[in-house]
Amino acid sequence: MKINDESPVLLALLDAAVDAMVVADHAGNILRVNKAAATLFGHPVEDLVGQNVRMLMPGDMAVQHDGFLRHHLETGEKRIIGVGRDVEGLRADGSIFPLHLSVGRADISGEVAFVGIMHDLSRRKAAEEATARSQRMDAIGQMTGGIAHDFNNLLTVVIGNLELLEMSETSAKSGALISDALEAAEIGADLTSRLMVFARKTTLNAAEIDLNAEVSKAVAMLKRTIGAHIAVETGFAEDLWQTKVDATQLQTAVLNIALNAQDAMPTGGKITLETRNMQLDDTYVAQEIGIDMGNYIRLSIADTGEGMSAETRTRAMEPFFSTKPVGQGTGLGLSMVYGFIKQSGGHIAIYSELGKGTTISLYFPALVDGTSTRTASSDAPEPHAGIGTGLRVLLVEDDPMVLRLSERRLESLGFDCVTATTGDAAWDILQDRDDIDVVFTDLVMPGELSGHALAKRVAAEMPDLRILITSGFSENVLRGEEESHAFALLRKPYRQADLAEAFRALLRD
Repeated sequence: MKINDESPVLLALLDAAVDAMVVADHAGNILRVNKAAATLFGHPVEDLVGQNVRMLMPGDMAVQHDGFLRHHLETGEKRIIGVGRDVEGLRADGSIFPLHLSVGRADISGEVAFVGIMHDLSRRKAAEEATARSQRMDAIGQMTGGIAHDFNNLLTVVIGNLELLEMSETSAKSGALISDALEAAEIGADLTSRLMVFARKTTLNAAEIDLNAEVSKAVAMLKRTIGAHIAVETGFAEDLWQTKVDATQLQTAVLNIALNAQDAMPTGGKITLETRNMQLDDTYVAQEIGIDMGNYIRLSIADTGEGMSAETRTRAMEPFFSTKPVGQGTGLGLSMVYGFIKQSGGHIAIYSELGKGTTISLYFPALVDGTSTRTASSDAPEPHAGIGTGLRVLLVEDDPMVLRLSERRLESLGFDCVTATTGDAAWDILQDRDDIDVVFTDLVMPGELSGHALAKRVAAEMPDLRILITSGFSENVLRGEEESHAFALLRKPYRQADLAEAFRALLRD
């Protein structure tokens, strides 16, 4: 049998494989690929056959490939044959991603063929990075807690001796100096107490509370404190579950986040506080390591300020990290919130884009009947299959992992998917094709056209197309983008049921 024969058995085996498989000849030209490979690299099967495997590699790896192949054929040395290794792949959209590659050689009728089996490592790498971040924060917390404990002991001695001096000193000048020293020592004690909160070594007075009521108390304090140039709005869920939380720490967390938000809006803006019941399933857990599946209450605090860079988001909850000028902040606000949330069994997520604002979401475990704390997998298609049958959706998302997940979810609803990774590319697709029924886009996209700008252009020039926008931003902040264009909104993170209901409502209108 020639290696380029159209063998039904070979084709069936290739397409049955879950991992990507590529068969190439002695020169590296692709003879066969399975559907999993086409999906993984973002190319149609027919576009891959006949091309050199170099097209699937980043530049530095592609340059070396021919030399490696030639060396093996000339010497027989098996550097990678039969040995799996972690490498990087290049998708059709230009994104580079991690994968595990195993290569095998076959000699058939005097011809040499190579079979590459590839497994996408993107999810595993993301999980490892999230775990490493969590471990780093825990390590910082342990170190900080130890330092704070020892420093507290020293301050106890300092404050005690200063108080004794204050009682015995009669000189007014010396008394003023002692008073200043006491005040400074008490500030230091307050600082260490906040460090203890981050380190999760403080005692919480947790009790069953109505979270809406406690947040309302914090909002009342906030309105008396915050500048007149900042508007404060609320959107509380009426059917909110109960939770067990330290009410004082909760109010402190709300004030910390809101006052940080005020600093990000020097010329004015809006802070929105929203509550909602949330069911977190395995898909969400896979993306946000550090929280168990189950029912939670989400408190979102959103602002319309300057937003954060990717680096700032990564370090925002580290103690002593601050973007404020020296002397204008300790950098302990969000680290205290982080410690409080983790000690309460919850989770904190930050969604922010430069120029768009920030939404910080706090997740608290809900007190509901134990039988309802487990949720079904969000990717189970059965209850919602068929919603998109016969319809084609243009999916616009720049995050490769989210793009692939969203594509699978939409296909399970029956949609045929076309994808784009920028707003500009999406508009080009819409110019070239007339078979798109729905545009589903993230709000913030690279390029000249953001997701919202794309949606506005589509609404103006292609009014028959349905549009659904998704984002991690608060709904209230999103709707503030353009009141004249009330697009349907789906808030991240969402479950498959949420996605299905959003499309059901969109198609029903």
